[in-house]
Amino acid sequence: MVAKLKRYSFIFEELVKRDFKKKYKRTFLGMSWSVLSPLLQLLVMRIVFTQFFGRGMEHYTTYLFCGNLIFSYFSESTGQGMSSLIGNAGIFTKVNVPKYLFLFSKNVQALINFGLVLVVFFVFCLIDGITFTWKFVLLLVPIFSLMFFNIGVGLILSALFVFFRDVQYLWSIFTQLLMYLSAIFYSIDSYSPMMQNLFLLNPIYLYIRYFRKIVIDSTIPSVWFHLLMLADVVIVLGIGCWMYKKYNTKFLYYV
Repeated sequence: MVAKLKRYSFIFEELVKRDFKKKYKRTFLGMSWSVLSPLLQLLVMRIVFTQFFGRGMEHYTTYLFCGNLIFSYFSESTGQGMSSLIGNAGIFTKVNVPKYLFLFSKNVQALINFGLVLVVFFVFCLIDGITFTWKFVLLLVPIFSLMFFNIGVGLILSALFVFFRDVQYLWSIFTQLLMYLSAIFYSIDSYSPMMQNLFLLNPIYLYIRYFRKIVIDSTIPSVWFHLLMLADVVIVLGIGCWMYKKYNTKFLYYV
């Protein structure tokens, strides 16, 4: 796969540039929306949920931002990745290129947007009185894990979307449900230990929780916490790669 990426590096770069231009075409603020959109979402959530869930919670703005930052990255990456094959059918039906290039270009775009918002997140941490420690370097662990998790989910969704167009509607409903189950704006501390453990079955909550432990609690998650994240990545990435390999030729007949 690495050899193919090098071989088609020019095409890959052009795909990333095209996706960026297409996303912000005819917008007055352009790439600024990459930062403004999550900030406006954060503002709305801060106003709405503070009185209900954030009363008495220390660093509630940072708590909210952690959840919104991770979930927005996941939602953008998988949502755009889902249509990566259908949206580029006119290319790979005429030119023999690896089909996963289109998904990777979408993920690179989402990762760059995430990086821009991450810088703003650190600024908000300073304003909120968060103490920066060496442990912040460990945030690279959930970031890279989530990147590969998003690629795996994107591979699965884009393959399914070729055969079943209903996937886009089902995924929209599922992500909305997932948002409420990821404890973005509320705490699970008041729940029973069994209920708290059930939240760990949600991969997105794992990444959000990791960020909060490092940034707010200044503690490093346990080894089994890391292993749980790794297991999620291996499973979805394995399924996604298998689907692309199995249905590689069939994609041409259904797009």
